[in-house]
Amino acid sequence: MSAITSPFRNTYRYLQRQAHENPVIFYSVVIGAIGPVMAVVIPPIRENMGYKHAEMIPATYPVPNRPRRPTVGYEDS
Repeated sequence: MSAITSPFRNTYRYLQRQAHENPVIFYSVVIGAIGPVMAVVIPPIRENMGYKHAEMIPATYPVPNRPRRPTVGYEDS
């Protein structure tokens, strides 16, 4: 039975030692591993809680529905 759990126990001990000896690297790896998981898990949770996506920002300026008038008073002399 202990042969089955030995790799997990050794991995836990290794991670615990790294957390004490190199905490910056250890926690950087932990946060980096959580990122992709959150990208998959968070959007469905937000939709279940009632989040609605924002409207798209207009990509063009709306042209007025009238004839164009030439500008007056800005001619070069």
